[in-house]
Amino acid sequence: MSEAQIEQSGDSRIMETLAGLMAAASIFLSLMGLAYRPMRMTVFAALLALVAAAIGGRHKRLAAFALGTAGVCWILGLTIAIVTGHPLY
Repeated sequence: MSEAQIEQSGDSRIMETLAGLMAAASIFLSLMGLAYRPMRMTVFAALLALVAAAIGGRHKRLAAFALGTAGVCWILGLTIAIVTGHPLY
Protein backbone atom coordinates (compact mmCIF):
# COMPACT_ATOMS: atom_id res chain seq x y z
CA MET A 1 0.00 0.00 0.00
CA SER A 2 1.37 3.41 -0.88
CA GLU A 3 1.35 6.41 1.44
CA ALA A 4 -1.32 8.13 -0.67
CA GLN A 5 -3.71 5.21 -0.22
CA ILE A 6 -3.10 5.07 3.53
CA GLU A 7 -3.58 8.83 3.88
CA GLN A 8 -6.75 8.78 1.78
CA SER A 9 -8.26 6.00 3.86
CA GLY A 10 -7.41 7.94 7.03
CA ASP A 11 -9.11 11.05 5.66
CA SER A 12 -12.22 9.12 4.71
CA ARG A 13 -12.42 7.62 8.20
CA ILE A 14 -12.22 11.09 9.71
CA MET A 15 -15.03 12.30 7.44
CA GLU A 16 -17.15 9.26 8.30
CA THR A 17 -16.64 9.93 12.00
CA LEU A 18 -17.58 13.56 11.48
CA ALA A 19 -20.74 12.46 9.65
CA GLY A 20 -21.69 10.25 12.59
CA LEU A 21 -21.16 13.07 15.06
CA MET A 22 -23.18 15.44 12.90
CA ALA A 23 -26.04 12.93 12.70
CA ALA A 24 -26.01 12.45 16.47
CA ALA A 25 -26.00 16.23 17.00
CA SER A 26 -28.91 16.50 14.59
CA ILE A 27 -30.94 14.00 16.61
CA PHE A 28 -30.16 15.92 19.80
CA LEU A 29 -31.17 19.26 18.24
CA SER A 30 -34.37 17.74 16.89
CA LEU A 31 -35.40 16.49 20.30
CA MET A 32 -34.51 19.83 21.87
CA GLY A 33 -36.70 21.49 19.25
CA LEU A 34 -39.73 19.79 20.76
CA ALA A 35 -39.41 21.97 23.84
CA TYR A 36 -37.72 25.14 22.61
CA ARG A 37 -38.10 27.08 19.34
CA PRO A 38 -39.03 24.27 16.95
CA MET A 39 -38.67 26.28 13.73
CA ARG A 40 -35.07 27.26 14.39
CA MET A 41 -33.76 24.07 15.91
CA THR A 42 -35.42 21.41 13.80
CA VAL A 43 -34.71 23.12 10.49
CA PHE A 44 -31.05 23.45 11.44
CA ALA A 45 -31.08 19.82 12.58
CA ALA A 46 -32.49 18.73 9.22
CA LEU A 47 -29.76 20.64 7.37
CA LEU A 48 -27.13 19.05 9.60
CA ALA A 49 -28.58 15.61 8.89
CA LEU A 50 -28.56 16.30 5.14
CA VAL A 51 -24.89 17.21 5.25
CA ALA A 52 -24.15 14.06 7.25
CA ALA A 53 -26.07 12.01 4.69
CA ALA A 54 -24.13 13.63 1.86
CA ILE A 55 -20.85 12.63 3.48
CA GLY A 56 -22.17 9.10 3.71
CA GLY A 57 -19.88 6.31 4.76
CA ARG A 58 -20.64 3.83 7.47
CA HIS A 59 -23.05 6.20 9.27
CA LYS A 60 -25.51 6.65 6.40
CA ARG A 61 -28.31 4.83 8.25
CA LEU A 62 -27.78 7.04 11.30
CA ALA A 63 -27.95 10.13 9.07
CA ALA A 64 -31.19 8.87 7.50
CA PHE A 65 -32.62 8.26 10.96
CA ALA A 66 -31.53 11.78 11.99
CA LEU A 67 -33.31 13.29 9.00
CA GLY A 68 -36.50 11.36 9.77
CA THR A 69 -36.28 12.41 13.42
CA ALA A 70 -35.90 16.05 12.37
CA GLY A 71 -39.04 15.83 10.22
CA VAL A 72 -41.13 14.19 12.92
CA CYS A 73 -39.89 16.57 15.61
CA TRP A 74 -40.59 19.54 13.33
CA ILE A 75 -44.25 18.54 13.01
CA LEU A 76 -44.63 17.61 16.68
CA GLY A 77 -42.73 20.69 17.86
CA LEU A 78 -44.90 23.05 15.83
CA THR A 79 -48.04 21.32 17.06
CA ILE A 80 -46.95 21.51 20.69
CA ALA A 81 -45.93 25.17 20.33
CA ILE A 82 -49.23 26.16 18.75
CA VAL A 83 -51.35 24.28 21.29
CA THR A 84 -49.45 25.66 24.29
CA GLY A 85 -49.04 29.18 22.88
CA HIS A 86 -45.22 29.14 22.92
CA PRO A 87 -43.20 30.96 20.22
CA LEU A 88 -42.42 29.05 17.05
CA TYR A 89 -39.17 30.83 16.31
